[in-house]
Amino acid sequence: MTDDWYVLIEEDTRVTARADGVELRLHHWTLVASHPVSGTEEEVRATAEDAALHYLPAVLARHARRGDTPARRAYRTAGGDWLVWVKQNHRECHLRVSTARLVHARDEEHAPAKSLKEKFRTALEGPEPAEAPWAPRGRPSDG
Repeated sequence: MTDDWYVLIEEDTRVTARADGVELRLHHWTLVASHPVSGTEEEVRATAEDAALHYLPAVLARHARRGDTPARRAYRTAGGDWLVWVKQNHRECHLRVSTARLVHARDEEHAPAKSLKEKFRTALEGPEPAEAPWAPRGRPSDG
């Protein structure tokens, strides 16, 4: 386990999809920034507060003019996270700012490249079976 603290900034992003003549507005939280912070837990919380009070989402920054200051409402949850509403002109954004400690990290690994013989075998026999989905230890998977 590492002792690295981070301030995480998530934005509520909306994707509009149309299906069968119906417009669906789908919202989901997207991690847009993770800033490493060295110091005590109090310093990390102070950095998160500063981010909640000053971070400007890219969609607002793109359309802002020099001297514009957006409206902002910042709420602190009982768990210590910040929920922020930011509005400028007719655009508004929702942010979630939280602190987290990095407890696990793994680099990406690539399988070795297939030989021409293996590629032909896959083409004739079909793809290899997929790995079983994750399941808690001691319980068989439903798949």
